[in-house]
Amino acid sequence: MRLAIVGGGAAGLSAAYYARQAAPDLEITLLEADTRLGGKITTVREGGFVLEGGPDAVVRYKPWALALMQDLGLEADLVSTLPARPSALIHNGREALPIPPGLQMVVPGDLGALARSPLLSPFGKARATLDLLIPKGPSHDEAFGRFIKRRLGRQVWERLVAPLSGGIYGGDPAELSTLAAFPQLKALEQEHGSLIRGAMAQRKKRGTREAGQLFASLKSGLGGLVEALQARLEGVHIRLGASVTGLERTHIWRLHTPAGALEAEAIVLATPAAVTGSLLEALHPEAAAALRQIPYGESATVSLAFDKKQIPPRVGHGLLMAANQGFAARGFTWTDQKWSGRAPEGLALVRAYFSGISAPEPELIRLALQDLHRLWGKAPHPLHTWVFRWPEGLPRYTLGHQTRVERALRAEELPGLFLAGAAYYGVGLPEVIRMGQSAAHKAVGFLQGISQEQVPI
Repeated sequence: MRLAIVGGGAAGLSAAYYARQAAPDLEITLLEADTRLGGKITTVREGGFVLEGGPDAVVRYKPWALALMQDLGLEADLVSTLPARPSALIHNGREALPIPPGLQMVVPGDLGALARSPLLSPFGKARATLDLLIPKGPSHDEAFGRFIKRRLGRQVWERLVAPLSGGIYGGDPAELSTLAAFPQLKALEQEHGSLIRGAMAQRKKRGTREAGQLFASLKSGLGGLVEALQARLEGVHIRLGASVTGLERTHIWRLHTPAGALEAEAIVLATPAAVTGSLLEALHPEAAAALRQIPYGESATVSLAFDKKQIPPRVGHGLLMAANQGFAARGFTWTDQKWSGRAPEGLALVRAYFSGISAPEPELIRLALQDLHRLWGKAPHPLHTWVFRWPEGLPRYTLGHQTRVERALRAEELPGLFLAGAAYYGVGLPEVIRMGQSAAHKAVGFLQGISQEQVPI
């Protein structure tokens, strides 16, 4: 039996790993169009620096990434963020103010901390507490910006929730589907009748988490996960620079590449939505159309190294920017203050995150320095710079996303075809790994069923 996995990012690598664990004798081929594995996991280690071009952490309360790391024997390499109070701030255009502690996802779960927060005016705080009295709304989907403003008011949205959610998904967070991007918040409203009341219940259930207990990475960066996965893919045929240009389905699957065709009884498509849609155009037009309708937003990160003596003291792990305040970047991470061992002694490592900006590398560096000059009063010339551009960034879960996903997944009606990736049920590494694992188990189950059917009675 043969399984072909298209896409060598986190979803495809996870699918290959879990398929190999479940079926040691299965013939598995992984095809990746790029010349490297890992997708948006891009760790650079040079000159004593360890920096991430894509994601830099996983959240601990979503278990799938940590479970995979532990299964790979990486538990001793797990690290938490360095202690910091406050851990993050939001810049309102005039000053950087601490994010109130006690947030559950992006919602206040500590009324005392909310009351003391300088982020909100007395009116904004009073309006937020009306959430405790406002009847719960309908259970159907609504735009995320409207949902938060209905419950907590415009000020909480503009000064707190929009910067936080925009830092997760990019683009305009107001347009996100609440049910697709933040289903837990809709559930809190329906169960508790109030976001604050629900967030307080969640906080009590989970206990008070320091920021360092919330996020995790690896000592060598998240690229260590890719390297460990690749090392454990015993017998998996990995083909880099192998773009799949077409699919055919007869009694088996036939995958076309510039180097020739490949046959398999089952396939996992762990590719961006537009790529998956183009491959399914002739095989399942309805799914292909739905996949093409999932929008992606361009993003980029710029990491800059400075002499610590030449920059002012920085607070916490970084800061986010409130919308419409004239900043080009969505936020900055003080990487050397967030993680241990990421920069040589005496040097600072700063990362800027951009969303929705299409610009060449020199312009992105200029924009990052322009923002830092505004924040610091002056920005010295960086000692080193690293730019990572993601033209297809992250999928955007806009209104109607759940319907699009439901239609897209109808492609799995085709025998032996399974989908995985960030386009469906979550853009974070834990969710992507979970979907890769699920696709692997479904594919192995399908192949075992075929194998049993072929056994003579």
